[in-house]
Amino acid sequence: MTDFDKAKQRAEQLRKELNHHIYRYYVENENDIEDYEYDMLMRELQGIETEFPALLTEDSPTHRVGGKADNSFASVAHTVKMESLQDAFSEEEIRDFDTRVQNGVGAARYVVEPKIDGLSVSLEYVNGVFTRGSTRGDGVTGEDITANLRTVRAIPLHLKEELPFLEVRGEVYMPRGTFENIVKEQELNGEKPFKNPRNAAAGSLRQKDPKITAKRRLDIFVFNIQQIEGKTLTGHKESLEYLKTLGFKTIPFYQECGTIADALSEIRRIGEIRYTLPFDIDGAVVKVDTFAQRTVLGSTSKFPKWAIAFKYPPEEKETRLLDIEVAVGRTGVLTPTAVFEPVLLAGTTVSRATLHNEDFIAEKHIAIGDTVVIRKAGDIIPEVLSVAKHQEGAPCFTMPTVCPSCGAPVAREEGEAAVRCSNPDCPAQLLRMLIHFCSRDAMDIEGLGEALLEVLVGEGLLHNAAEIYALNYEKIAALDRMGEKSANNLKRAVQKSKENDLSRLVYALGIRHIGQKAAALLAERFETMDGIMAASKEDILGIDGFGEIMADSVVRFFALDGSRELIDALRKVGVNMRCARKTIDDRFAGLTFVLTGTLPTMTRSEAGEMIAQFGGKTASSVSGKTSYVLAGEDAGSKLRKAQELGVPILSEAEFLEMTKL
Repeated sequence: MTDFDKAKQRAEQLRKELNHHIYRYYVENENDIEDYEYDMLMRELQGIETEFPALLTEDSPTHRVGGKADNSFASVAHTVKMESLQDAFSEEEIRDFDTRVQNGVGAARYVVEPKIDGLSVSLEYVNGVFTRGSTRGDGVTGEDITANLRTVRAIPLHLKEELPFLEVRGEVYMPRGTFENIVKEQELNGEKPFKNPRNAAAGSLRQKDPKITAKRRLDIFVFNIQQIEGKTLTGHKESLEYLKTLGFKTIPFYQECGTIADALSEIRRIGEIRYTLPFDIDGAVVKVDTFAQRTVLGSTSKFPKWAIAFKYPPEEKETRLLDIEVAVGRTGVLTPTAVFEPVLLAGTTVSRATLHNEDFIAEKHIAIGDTVVIRKAGDIIPEVLSVAKHQEGAPCFTMPTVCPSCGAPVAREEGEAAVRCSNPDCPAQLLRMLIHFCSRDAMDIEGLGEALLEVLVGEGLLHNAAEIYALNYEKIAALDRMGEKSANNLKRAVQKSKENDLSRLVYALGIRHIGQKAAALLAERFETMDGIMAASKEDILGIDGFGEIMADSVVRFFALDGSRELIDALRKVGVNMRCARKTIDDRFAGLTFVLTGTLPTMTRSEAGEMIAQFGGKTASSVSGKTSYVLAGEDAGSKLRKAQELGVPILSEAEFLEMTKL
């Protein structure tokens, strides 16, 4: 047996094993192996696919982490219209729906299921393999988001039965726990938080970079078959049971009902438990079960006549505002928080809600002592809606003129709603800055989380980011719940972080308006930290994607003595100050490549890296704006579309000829 045959056999075994564990964990909520064992299996498969590119398959679990960033989403024409549902807001409207059904087809059985509040998507499978995923769009035309949907672990890339063709509809959502953690991180970083889990899911699915989508830990419930070949089904409940056998994570619970009275009872039951669910719902859906009856009932120009959505009203309550506390964030922003008499709202007792900024307070004329109306945005994040009754004689709350943490003057920049502390050494900013510096997307120092950092700052063992690299690990080992093993693990993680690419360090510094992508662009353009520090505003504005605000922010940050002192201190302890990826020249500047098929001697990711080194960009779909398509074996639909549009097609040999120095 050749090395290739052995690798092929092992890759097939690994894919089968990994797909089993993915299904167990993300669909059945069971965990058969430790995360470390799973990671080692994934790494082994990645190694095989890198060494033998021909073994990389479209349904490989290695696609789950996200691929190259794309610049656009191609349009998808839905063969079967993805209809929206008619809404009902009273039980009477549900009974009227039942009357219309009976007038059309006589007696009918219904299936009642929760209406997941997320983003509706279509998933298409050819011979059991996931080939395309798209948004609902306007129901007739959506957007191709296949690369992003591959990162949703609950979506099977290969079905347990190889049907010739299957299209299903599902709802991608963000679990409440994930949403809460992301909002907490956004607030910590001084970013505008997502309003609710649905907006978060929609925004995550439409990210240009699938790697960002992968980090958002989205989930899905599949609830409908749009098209199917190779199998005959007669009803909705039967189809849901069948989808489960194929490996789909279907709608979590559904109830078959013989009468509309039974359906209404189930709607009430779902309404009672909605706040105990780990995901957001905004209603319950009543569907005619039998497909033959659905065909007879048909659709209006907007809605199917065989289904209706009952929408639950949002819960709002009044309470008395006791106080307004002001906290200082990582970027120095002062954030006011309402403290009110505890009230039971959407299933939990709440007593605090953000008031955003001084404009929000002034607009609603909020004063301490007022009776305010509150609700939970997305049934999760408490928010103040309005003032129901003003406290007589109480003045509207105004933001402090000095920082509540350090006493330094605060200022509000023109065009911004935020009030900021002017002191870069403010103690309140220090902890939040250190949390950001050590976070996964920044310097990725495992073990140095919020709780430990708070202790280290409180004990006086840490005063700035550079001191992380001179920690006293004996003292850390003596801390509560640490010990020698934890201290040694932390030491290794700290040392490892010194080798990070320059882009991570730039992002870790917490420069206002500079996210991960902008940090990477700065690192690639100027190559060293010294290069970035010496760059003028005009130099920075020359980077595609940078505007006045971002360029000003970078220049101002590095003009501060404190920033330069921190950089010098980090340099002295051995933190890397260079960009690993260097642009060779700009021969591909302004060009967009689409990579498809299996290349003879390199992986598509390696080819994409080469394109970037010569100033070009890659995209996942072919359009009239595509400059070249680099095609290998089994290129498929992208090659056909390129031929239809007259886009130049390159072989690997021709591409390598173009990259010769």
